[in-house]
Amino acid sequence: MIDEKDYAYLFGQIAISKGFITRQQLDEALGEQIIHNVKDDNCKLIGEILLEKRWMTQDQITMVLEALVKSMHLQLAKIQS
Repeated sequence: MIDEKDYAYLFGQIAISKGFITRQQLDEALGEQIIHNVKDDNCKLIGEILLEKRWMTQDQITMVLEALVKSMHLQLAKIQS
């Protein structure tokens, strides 16, 4: 199963590959996510941070999530076969 850290990293890699964000923006957002999650009990999603910073639109986040789900389904299918 994918954990929160792996999910955020994979989300970011897909966003970078689609040209939505840069590696520097991902690194900054991941750092902010860590700081936020240490200070608060509520987890702040990487997409939420990228949206708040206006580095991604809601449509772009949706496209990344769709690609992420497809990737996870492919991985699951490989495991099951």
